[in-house]
Amino acid sequence: MTAGARDRHGPWKRGPVPAALALLLGLLMLLHAWITDRGGLGSLVETFLPWCGLLVPLLLAWALWRRSAAAAVALLLPAVVWLHLFGPLLGDRSRPGGGDLTVAEHNVGDANPDPSRTARDLAASGADVLALVELTEQAGGTYEKELARTYPYHSVQGTVGVWSRYPLSDTRPVDTAIDVGPLASAKPAGVRLASNRALRTTVATDHGPLAVYVAHLGSVRLMPRGGFWTDSRDRNAQALAEALATERNERVVLLGDLNGTTDDRALDGITARLRSAQAEAGAGFGFTWPATFPMVRIDQILLHGVTAYDARVLPATGSDHLPVVASVGW
Repeated sequence: MTAGARDRHGPWKRGPVPAALALLLGLLMLLHAWITDRGGLGSLVETFLPWCGLLVPLLLAWALWRRSAAAAVALLLPAVVWLHLFGPLLGDRSRPGGGDLTVAEHNVGDANPDPSRTARDLAASGADVLALVELTEQAGGTYEKELARTYPYHSVQGTVGVWSRYPLSDTRPVDTAIDVGPLASAKPAGVRLASNRALRTTVATDHGPLAVYVAHLGSVRLMPRGGFWTDSRDRNAQALAEALATERNERVVLLGDLNGTTDDRALDGITARLRSAQAEAGAGFGFTWPATFPMVRIDQILLHGVTAYDARVLPATGSDHLPVVASVGW
């Protein structure tokens, strides 16, 4: 369309398509909780919800090209909704003074080519309590050997483990009703994963006992048929939420790869009880996966009864996930 053709229409009549798309984008972000989760559609939208903000400048460029006042005004809806949802995450929310305890979590990856180096990097992070998930039988001994000098106390339950500078007690597996489902054939040849993927322990800190949960919820996949497959993850999340509901300790930290963001409705039973350390004291979104180009934060440090003073993402290791660390205080 030429400029002369556009000039025959007023600015409020130009660009009906970008105006309509802007309104739909705003409604998508505003009403995302109402999207059906059949086939995991709701979870898929909520997982990548922050990236909807990239569509706003694209639509704005379209509106300017069309010289459409209607489209420009319509873009106020998605812009305001996005800023309301994610604007607070853009700045640095760390607190001065530091915390009393540093905790870290890492999905070390079942295909990690150098577990020794990964273990040394994690030991150098300064974490007092370190949680590892996706431990294989082949690499488990390597992590135990490399971390022994820094962490005198540790426990491994299936594919998850906790290493600590402080004594551990009442350590036990947590039944999260693991269902491997269609992922059983997706593991690399020769890699063996144990069945248990969650544990609970008590860390005897200088400020009193701290209940620590370590979990690796079931994976999600885009399936050729059935859409965004989340069945195992959703069942695991419900079981973990039920375990947390019975926790008697007033101070709780959950460290794990939850295969979901804190915006994902599947984790509502968990996030209703625990707060995100990244949202409370991090800088930016803190995306952790995939390590080569992080797009989502599925590795979480969630808290109850303690305060986050700092939260950040650590440099890449040999895993396809990035490690996360947080300083917490009483």
